[in-house]
Amino acid sequence: MLISLSIKNYALIDNLQVNFNDGFSVITGETGAGKSILLGALSLVLGKRADLSSLKNADEKCVIEAAFSISNYHLQSLFKAEDFDYEEQTIIRREILPSGKSRAFVNDSPVNLNSLQLLGERLIDIHSQHQTLELTSNDFQFQIIDALANNDQELENYKTELKAHKVLQKQLNELVHFQTEAIKEYDYNSFLLKELVDANLVVGELESLEEEYETLNNVESIKEKLAESHQLLGEEQIGVISTLTLLKNSLQKLASMSSKYEDLFNRVNSSLIDLDDVFGEIDVFQEHLEANPNRLEAVNMKLQKLHNLMQKHATAEVSELINIKNNLEEKVSYTENLDDTIQKKQLEISKKEKDLNLISKNIHDKRLEVIPTLTKQLQDILMSLGMPNAQFKIDLSYADHYFTNGKDELSFLFSANKGGSFNELKKAASGGELSRIMLAIKSVLSKYIQLPTIMFDEIDTGVSGEISNKMGDIMLEMSKTMQVFSITHLPQIAAKGHSHFKVFKEDVNEVTQTNLVKLNHDERIVEIAQMLGGLEMSSSAIAHAKELLN
Repeated sequence: MLISLSIKNYALIDNLQVNFNDGFSVITGETGAGKSILLGALSLVLGKRADLSSLKNADEKCVIEAAFSISNYHLQSLFKAEDFDYEEQTIIRREILPSGKSRAFVNDSPVNLNSLQLLGERLIDIHSQHQTLELTSNDFQFQIIDALANNDQELENYKTELKAHKVLQKQLNELVHFQTEAIKEYDYNSFLLKELVDANLVVGELESLEEEYETLNNVESIKEKLAESHQLLGEEQIGVISTLTLLKNSLQKLASMSSKYEDLFNRVNSSLIDLDDVFGEIDVFQEHLEANPNRLEAVNMKLQKLHNLMQKHATAEVSELINIKNNLEEKVSYTENLDDTIQKKQLEISKKEKDLNLISKNIHDKRLEVIPTLTKQLQDILMSLGMPNAQFKIDLSYADHYFTNGKDELSFLFSANKGGSFNELKKAASGGELSRIMLAIKSVLSKYIQLPTIMFDEIDTGVSGEISNKMGDIMLEMSKTMQVFSITHLPQIAAKGHSHFKVFKEDVNEVTQTNLVKLNHDERIVEIAQMLGGLEMSSSAIAHAKELLN
């Protein structure tokens, strides 16, 4: 509920501070006294865009501050989503600077206008005879029915499942699109993969093959060098081994004469042993070395294939080719298994649709169940408001399509006259009738859900005394569960308020200002008497005013 409103330097208001109560409050005042200024200031707090013309004094900033008690509004999730600091008594402040810049704060934290508008919609509903267009909105009509049907939890579940369904459907569409594109590449990728698989790639194979190729390609030269080395080592007269043997024998004799020659002997002996080993290995190499043209051709072909593949795939090592092969295997395998993947995704969607259909059918049934109750309540209220022949025809059909709030299509038709044809609200009802219909709907809703503070702005215009009396009763009844304001020109409604405020203009230092004061009991008698009979109050007007208040 709105606890207080402070306005500084706005339009004709210099400095205004007013506190409000719960229940039913009425605001009265002569035409042009400034009621629209109050609404304008309140609208700024709720997120309306501002301009410099709002400033009373163009050299000073305008500050409008409103305090709300929000403990019953269940706004914690909204505060969290918009990153507001949640306080059970929340203060909204709006500032308009002389530069034209506008700032907004929620509990002293700066916020943007879009976020402020979201919050404002949950705090105050300003309703005038010209603001009944939402009545003709299909979304609002569903909100009315769902409030009576107590569909909040079902709708939350439905929205959660619908969001999951949309994600699955998007994934399926992406898979189908990917499959279309992948099929185009499948043959090419399969060809590339077959080339790499046929190559039997092994890490380190390239270096091994290159070494084998060099050996096979130079067999005769290697044989010649091995024979030459064999002769140099093993020739009986001048071979290295023969000569080194003679050296070893000489040093052995020296070592027997003196230990200082023993190290030389050992070193030469060790070298002789190594050379004997080398000589033996050369024998083995000579024995096993032979020309193999077929193997040479095979190695050459394998090397050529590897070099071609590396050039084709722009790689420098066989390991890189193996990585490419693995990636191609994944792509080809994924493409080959896409049908199965798509089928599994379709099964997931089918299951999700079963869940959605179950929830939406429950929502549909609950809506159908309350439509007769809603129709009767609205028609009964409108009858008391001077529309005895008002009739509603609310049809609900179960569709194949998933909407944001279920699978229902709604036809909300109205007829104001006996024997008249049913038509859409915006075509069948006049402005005054729409205003009374909205009052009836808000009255019904107030019994089922916690509505924000509602401010009725002269919706009683053009209404007769008896009907206005009934309108006042309806607002008074609504105020039992919510805060209700009524800006009115009718004494019958003004007399029903728990609190009565008066808007008036006064001249201060030859400057006209708008002010708002709360009237006490005696002041209310005077105000209502003037509303009944004009400024020249008669004793009968005063008596009538007292009677209305009592």
